[in-house]
Amino acid sequence: MTVVLVTGGAGYVGAHACKALRAAGYTPVTFDNLETGWREAVKYGPLEEGDLADRDRLDEVFARWNPVAVMHFAAISLVGEAMRDPGRYWRVNLLGALNLVEAALAADCRNFVFSSTCATYGDQDGVVLDETSAQMPLNAYGKSKLAIEQMLGDFAASHGLRPVIFRYFNVAGADPDGDVGEFHQPETHLIPLMLDAIEGKRPALTVHGTDYPTPDGTCIRDYVHVMDLVEAHVAGLRRLLAGQGAEVYCLGTGKGFSVREVIEHSRAVTNREVPVTFGPRRDGDAVSLVCGSDKARRLLGWSPDRSSLATMIADAWRWHQLGGFSN
Repeated sequence: MTVVLVTGGAGYVGAHACKALRAAGYTPVTFDNLETGWREAVKYGPLEEGDLADRDRLDEVFARWNPVAVMHFAAISLVGEAMRDPGRYWRVNLLGALNLVEAALAADCRNFVFSSTCATYGDQDGVVLDETSAQMPLNAYGKSKLAIEQMLGDFAASHGLRPVIFRYFNVAGADPDGDVGEFHQPETHLIPLMLDAIEGKRPALTVHGTDYPTPDGTCIRDYVHVMDLVEAHVAGLRRLLAGQGAEVYCLGTGKGFSVREVIEHSRAVTNREVPVTFGPRRDGDAVSLVCGSDKARRLLGWSPDRSSLATMIADAWRWHQLGGFSN
């Protein structure tokens, strides 16, 4: 078996990554505490329950499976919570990653694929972000992810760790086969919240802020399909295992959509009205974040082929109608 240890493999992106890894011939072993992940999402390889804070448990899992690489998705990522409780983000994200890296190195596992975020860039309007853009995070979520990136660089210099880092923003859509999809409790992401509102599972979608300096007053984000995203992770892993260099990649379409535009696309895709209410801005939200992917296209041969907004909403809508996971 060519085993890849996938932290957070019971979560949204991690579960899709496990499916892509299995299709590519790897055995994904999920390491997850199931705090926000779903047991039903672990369909493509074994589940090892555990917490990144538990170094003994990590050592046990590395010894049992001897993975060739780690794919690290496990993290907490709510901007509002990060503003209210920054300490939790430093403890869970940074200290968890430190435990994971040290356990991996102790097991002589040096290939490390890290799921970072364009939130490390902060608020840079009118710019298509790339790997050279200045990193100025606005909240403890982005800051903790940036700190992990820097930590990986230190371990690469001192211990031969080989990290591949992916920075991306709003992940959307679902597995087109309907095997896994996006399902959170509580739900905080725009598209599933909107689909809940369409189906009457919540009274309305709340739009946070209509006074941003954008054409329609709502903030703008770049959206990438979850299946495109995980294919990039698999391509980055393959490049590592082929002995090619560690890299940082941005993953995006280079085009942003406002909240109002996402709502309009959803109306067109579902042929349903979206009940909407309007609220104030949330602390820590940037105005506009758009991410390019020229480097990933060049070195990984990656292309976000499913990342049209209509396709992402249609795939999410199909999964949404299946009902998600119940755990």
